[in-house]
Amino acid sequence: PDEGIYYKAYMTPLTRHILSQMFGIIITVFLLMVAFSLAFWYLFRTVSRLRTIEEMKDDFVSNMTHELKTPIAIAYSANDALLNYDTTNDPDKKTKYLTIANKQLKRLGELVENILAMSMERRKAMKLRPEDIPLREFIEEIAAAQRMRGDKDITINVNIPENTTIEADRAHLANVLNNLIDNAIKYSRDSVEITITGDSHDLSVRDNGIGIPSKSIPYLFNKFYRVPHGNRQDVRGYGIGLYYVKSILDKMGWDIEAKSTEGEGSVFTIKFSKDEQ
Repeated sequence: PDEGIYYKAYMTPLTRHILSQMFGIIITVFLLMVAFSLAFWYLFRTVSRLRTIEEMKDDFVSNMTHELKTPIAIAYSANDALLNYDTTNDPDKKTKYLTIANKQLKRLGELVENILAMSMERRKAMKLRPEDIPLREFIEEIAAAQRMRGDKDITINVNIPENTTIEADRAHLANVLNNLIDNAIKYSRDSVEITITGDSHDLSVRDNGIGIPSKSIPYLFNKFYRVPHGNRQDVRGYGIGLYYVKSILDKMGWDIEAKSTEGEGSVFTIKFSKDEQ
C-alpha cells in the first residue's frame, strides 16, 4: 500500500518569528530611548547654561561694586577736600568741589539704572541715546574728576584736537572711559601717568602701569576673567569691567583692542568703526 508518499514540515526560524512579533515593541523602545536621550541632552545643556541664584546675586553685586566705587571715591575726595581745607576764602575752589561731587552723584543715579539693566539680563532691550559729544571737553571733564581720587599720584594727559565731535551715548561712554581709567590706576605703582589721545576715528587710553601678560590679552573681555597678578593681591575685582566695556561698545557698533607689555604699561584703543584696522 505504500507508494512513496512523503510529508514535509516547514518551520519558520524562531528568531525571525520573535522579531516579527515584537517589532512594534522594539520600535517603541527605540523611539523612547531616543526621546529620553534628547531630553537628557537638552536638560544637561540647559542646566549647564543656567546660573544659580547665588551666581546671579554675585553677578549683580560685582557689577554694582565695580561700577559704583569710582564715582563714590571721587565724590568722597571732593567732600573730604571741603571738610579738611579752608575754602571759606576761596569760593571758586568750593564751587569746583561741590560741582564735582554733584556730577558724581548724578552719575551714580544713572549707573544704578544701567547696572540693573545689565544684571537683570535686559541688555538686549537696552536702548542707547546717541548724541553729538564734543570729545575733548567730554574727556577733560572725566579726567578732572579722576584726578580728584587722591589714592595715588595721578597724572592724566588729554591730547585730542579741538572741535572733534563723535556721536555716542554720553552716560555709557563715560562709564566705558571711567572703567579704562580706573583699571589703569588700580594696576599701577604708587604713581600713574595716563595719556588719552583721539580723533574722530579712534580713542586710546595709555598708561605706564604694571602691564598685562601676553597670554591674558585674548581673554581680557571675557566675563569674570581676571588677569592673574600674583604680586597684586591688594587689588580686588570681579572680572566685570572690561566685559561691560566690550558689551557696550559692541552695541554702539564700535570695537576695542588691547596691547600691553609687562612692566611698561598698556594701551586700550576704541575704534569708532568695526571696519577700521
